[in-house]
Amino acid sequence: MKLFIDGDAFPNLLKPIVLRAIEKQKIDTIVIANKKINIGTSNYIKYIIVDTKQDEADDKIVEMLQENDLVITADIPLADRTIQKNAHAIDHRGATYTPDNIKQYLAIRNLMQEIRDSGEMTKGPAPFSQKDAQQFANSFNAFLQKNYK
Repeated sequence: MKLFIDGDAFPNLLKPIVLRAIEKQKIDTIVIANKKINIGTSNYIKYIIVDTKQDEADDKIVEMLQENDLVITADIPLADRTIQKNAHAIDHRGATYTPDNIKQYLAIRNLMQEIRDSGEMTKGPAPFSQKDAQQFANSFNAFLQKNYK
């Protein structure tokens, strides 16, 4: 299993959590973003910077992704593409995307996009908090215990 991190908008609070797990479990990790970001220094982390074209980082992740790999992303369409490749996806707040729930997440995301496109003002997500980081850590650790050997 490889770990892919969608580096665009990756919360700073998650960086030490993920770095500890990468080092402890010796997880080969690829961080892909359209700008330089730093999760930390590790022999297990490779950084790839892609063009700033829309979805360029997502496309690169999907291109490299293999069955049973894990993607950390808040991008629901990327999570959907990940699930279609029989891989796994967790979002920044600890939600685990599965074949059973991804279409519902995608439908809600698309509905909200249509509402925004029609000019309606909607609230964005709540600011990322320490509680969100803890929920992510719990989900990420549970995933690794179950799936990473």
